[in-house]
Amino acid sequence: MSREMGELTQTRLQKIWIPHSSGNSGLRRRRGSSIPQFTNSPTMVIMVGLPARGKTYISTKLTRYLNWIGTPTKVFNLGQYRREAVSYKNYEFFLPDNMEALLIRKQCALAALKDVHDYFSREEGQVAVFDATNTTRERRSLILQFAKEHGYKVFFIESICNDPGIIAENIRQVKLSSPDYVDCDREKVLEDFLKRIECYEVNYQPLDDELDSHLSYIKIFDVGTRYMVNRVQDHIQSRTVYYLMNIHVTPRSIYLCRHGESELNLKGRIGGDSGLSARGKQGVCEEMTYEEIQEHYPEEFALRDQDKYRYRYPKGESYEDLVQRLEPVIMELERQENVLVICHQAVMRCLLAYFLDKSSGQASFSQLSWGMDQAGLGTCSHLYYSDELPYLKCPLHTVLKLTPVAYGECPQLHLEAVNTHREKPENVDITREPQEALDTVPAHY
Repeated sequence: MSREMGELTQTRLQKIWIPHSSGNSGLRRRRGSSIPQFTNSPTMVIMVGLPARGKTYISTKLTRYLNWIGTPTKVFNLGQYRREAVSYKNYEFFLPDNMEALLIRKQCALAALKDVHDYFSREEGQVAVFDATNTTRERRSLILQFAKEHGYKVFFIESICNDPGIIAENIRQVKLSSPDYVDCDREKVLEDFLKRIECYEVNYQPLDDELDSHLSYIKIFDVGTRYMVNRVQDHIQSRTVYYLMNIHVTPRSIYLCRHGESELNLKGRIGGDSGLSARGKQGVCEEMTYEEIQEHYPEEFALRDQDKYRYRYPKGESYEDLVQRLEPVIMELERQENVLVICHQAVMRCLLAYFLDKSSGQASFSQLSWGMDQAGLGTCSHLYYSDELPYLKCPLHTVLKLTPVAYGECPQLHLEAVNTHREKPENVDITREPQEALDTVPAHY
């Protein structure tokens, strides 16, 4: 395969966002390597609802989705603040006339709001999900006043459920594993938590169609059997509504599998589609080996290693572009029950990054985690797209089974296959030696 070495040119993709400032100024940026910002002011997403209504489940999934589409989002779980302040004994802490506890709970809320402000101002966050009951108008007014003082947008998500069966199942699956009830008797936990719900019901004030008509919110009834949406005002809010109306909690498994080993895999050539004609408009580096890319386009090879997530091959696309293109697929997968997805390595990496939550690290309870075999890929942890997504291991002839439990499966087909995984090299500088660039290239034939 003959290639001439030369200067590559490509029109930059015009994107409307505020560039993200990076402390790593020594690395050159090319081909859309800035981080997208979809909001012109930070947004607070406020959960509302009685305990055991799926608020934490919704918070975690929404945070994962917004991070995946490139909107920096973080959950602020008020229960964690309360557990750090005091140890939980029983439901009496939540009695409406427990003045000492009310003061502690308010202080925890103020501490969480302070952290929200720090997240927006210091960490360049764009969306904060305030995961708490927020069942009184007084508490919601406190949050609204805080948001007004700092110029934040506010969107409420209220989860309403009166189905005893759904509530009991949620308590069984989630609350029995809560940090509040470690090493506690199952029956006592159930009794205590039901009394805890009764404490909140005394002063519960749902969002009102008339009194709160000026607010932006979505009400979710009985885990998605009905929705009510009011005053959706911007892009983030519309994306949030779109997502929440597509997810479900039905137990299911998603199977991911790469295509069968190809001739190009054996030869170590990346990408490719033998069915393309000369007019197929393939990328400049299509069907080249890593060695050939390093030989003919060493600068491109180094730029890719510097930021593999955002780098675009000449006449090609980046992982960041692929993530945006896969969003409709994610929505379809969220609507499905058991489903098998056969795809290429890059697509599988993007899907795994979404389902394994490879950005926010929020995985509080078993039903919130999409488990994977530990020896294969690991479970949810605090990882970042730019560092981890492009390097997720997706071996050939392996079916990855994702299930909403603590641990999933990674069944092998026991068929030999060439290794196509290349780790990030230590030296990513443009002036590096060829051998340093090719140090992590897998063997091929």
